[in-house]
Amino acid sequence: MTLRFIGTTSEDGNCPTLYEVVETGDIVVQGDQLTNPEDLAQLRNVGPHETSVVIPRDLLTRFAPKE
Repeated sequence: MTLRFIGTTSEDGNCPTLYEVVETGDIVVQGDQLTNPEDLAQLRNVGPHETSVVIPRDLLTRFAPKE
C-alpha cells in the first residue's frame, strides 16, 4: 500500500491527518482514538479488527475529496 499525504489541520505535526491509498483511492484517517465506553456503545457493527477515531469537521471539509 502506498499512502499519499492529503492534509492536516494539526499545528504541531500530529493527528488529525488524511491520506489517500494510491492504488485504490481509498482514504486513511489518522486521529485520536475514541475510547470512552459510553461513546463506543453508540457505534454499530464495529468488527474486532476495526477502531474508531475522532476527526474534526474542518479537516474533512478542507481536504476530503469532493468526488
